[in-house]
Amino acid sequence: MLTVFFAAGQQLWPTYRSLLQAALADQGMTAEISPHCADPSLVDYIIHAPGGAALNFASFTRCKAVLSLWAGVEKIVGTPGLTQPLCRMVNPELTAGMVEWVVGHALRHHLGMDRHIVNPDRHWDPTCPPLARDRPVAMLGLGALGQACARGLHSIGFPVTGWSRTAKQIDGLATQHGEAGLEATLRKAQIVVLLLPRTPETENLLNARRLAWLPQGAIILNPGRGHLMDDQALLDALETGAVGHATLDVFRTEPLPQDHPFWGHPRVTVTPHVAAETRPESAAKVIAENIRRGEAAAPFLYLVDSGRGY
Repeated sequence: MLTVFFAAGQQLWPTYRSLLQAALADQGMTAEISPHCADPSLVDYIIHAPGGAALNFASFTRCKAVLSLWAGVEKIVGTPGLTQPLCRMVNPELTAGMVEWVVGHALRHHLGMDRHIVNPDRHWDPTCPPLARDRPVAMLGLGALGQACARGLHSIGFPVTGWSRTAKQIDGLATQHGEAGLEATLRKAQIVVLLLPRTPETENLLNARRLAWLPQGAIILNPGRGHLMDDQALLDALETGAVGHATLDVFRTEPLPQDHPFWGHPRVTVTPHVAAETRPESAAKVIAENIRRGEAAAPFLYLVDSGRGY
């Protein structure tokens, strides 16, 4: 029988226990799954999430893969002793949640909803917004989530340009890459969506120099990683009006400290890391499928490139 170590924290164990067993049963497999590990040398798979036990991965000599419950893996990539394949979480419900958050907030700003929702002076303003086709969007990050959000925005008419650090060709989507491509993308973007992983290359990607490339009053949506933004540069750009509004779901420190200037800024919307959530039922099925693949010597799904960090 397989041995699976649930190293994702005691808080999640009651939720996942029966779901994982059922998902494995659907794959025709059984396993001993436990949040406790008496002998690391007997473990076949590790299910991991931030907040779980600190592990010496080198001691798990039989482990065939580390399976993350999170889409972001920057907190585990590069851990000393981690030589096993690492798989991040991608599932339809997580993706759907991200698409809904991005499309919803893009439409909020595109349609100017705030001026009607908050209108204490009862000002009658019949100004109509442009059509979506006239509002260029930059999608920074073209992984699974970035591509899904780009398609969601494109489906309702927004002209979307996707950017990635290295060249990608995606059917039906204009793409750019590299520093020159980033400048070209940002210079015409009225809405910018950040969906990149945190790596040394993406740290402070939107700094003062690059924010200055944006058209006056551009909107920024960041459901990716807090470290993609230079916080002070963003605040400065908001003060001058160079950036019209920033809707932020992720931050360098979470929960966002009560004294952080984002909380009280009139042109910042704070959402508490709710853009996309791992849904346990579908996540358990992804975990079970990767265990099935491991036992069949088939390629794992959503394998992390340790060199790139995602």
